[in-house]
Amino acid sequence: MEINSPIINYYYNYIIIILKNFFSFIHVSYFNPYIQIVGLVIAIIVFLIALSLIVSLFVYFVGWIERKLMARMQSRHGPTYVGKFGILQNFADLVKLLSKEHINPDNADKIFPSLIPIAFALFFFMLIFIPITQNFIGFETSLGIIIIFALLSFSPLMMFLLGWTSGNKFSSISAQRSIMMMISYEIPMLVSLIPIIALAHGFNFSSVVNAQQHYWFLFIMPIGFIVFFITLLAELERQPFDLREADSELIAGWLNDVSAPYYALVLFIDYLRIFIGSLLISILFLGGWLGPSFLLPIFWILTKVIIITLIIILIRATMIRMRLDKIIKFGWNYLLPLAIINLFITFLIFIK
Repeated sequence: MEINSPIINYYYNYIIIILKNFFSFIHVSYFNPYIQIVGLVIAIIVFLIALSLIVSLFVYFVGWIERKLMARMQSRHGPTYVGKFGILQNFADLVKLLSKEHINPDNADKIFPSLIPIAFALFFFMLIFIPITQNFIGFETSLGIIIIFALLSFSPLMMFLLGWTSGNKFSSISAQRSIMMMISYEIPMLVSLIPIIALAHGFNFSSVVNAQQHYWFLFIMPIGFIVFFITLLAELERQPFDLREADSELIAGWLNDVSAPYYALVLFIDYLRIFIGSLLISILFLGGWLGPSFLLPIFWILTKVIIITLIIILIRATMIRMRLDKIIKFGWNYLLPLAIINLFITFLIFIK
């Protein structure tokens, strides 16, 4: 059977050998026609478990590091008492949130509570198409970049529907703010991607990494990196682009009417989005899993992801929220022209 995923194919071949040896040992031939299907299902489950473990560990420890780092920078206490250095505080918060009652607002539409699990499934589905290493990818496709950024374009719609269907005017205003900002920032983001696709000669993530064998794209298109990083912050709704909430105006924004269990899932989605964003920056501009051979490729890409994540956290700890009109003007008046300039410079100098 041909499987377009190196790691799933590896698991599949290994599991098929085990199943065949097991059934031949017990002298049962009835299941032989179904061995390939069972092996494929088990291989996919093993891959998803491995991917979930990586993401869950990232979400847990980055959440703890963010709280500790921001507390230290802002001269206040972070997680302290639950576990050594407060390492178990996130687990305690998770237990507390999941133990609370789920309540739907009276004015909310029926679709309201189901949108958050759908958003979680959407972002986790993206990880199947993004390689963590050359071999660790759920589905290898020549259109990986197109698929990921097409799926990312659905996130503003999900947030808008979440705020609109909650029946709360503050949530609705917050959702409208978010979608206005993201529309103005997605165009510069996509324009900054064009030189990368041209230099990689394709839309495949592995082709992008292989094109950086000699030099990272960060060094040949620093303007593009800056534009992409800023627009990614807007896509992730991190400071100074966290317009979905405003304590003095919208309270928690489109999260006002989200009950505790779903709020825990929203927090998980936020850090999952950071993982996806940092992973994309590492692949598109920092050479992905490429690095000296004395360490495994997964070490190099996770190191780059963690460094990008720490930079995002530092920006959150040191910057204030910008006004909506200034954010939109900044996107259209500065980032879009810079993305176009980066496009022309890259084509004139590096693309023949």
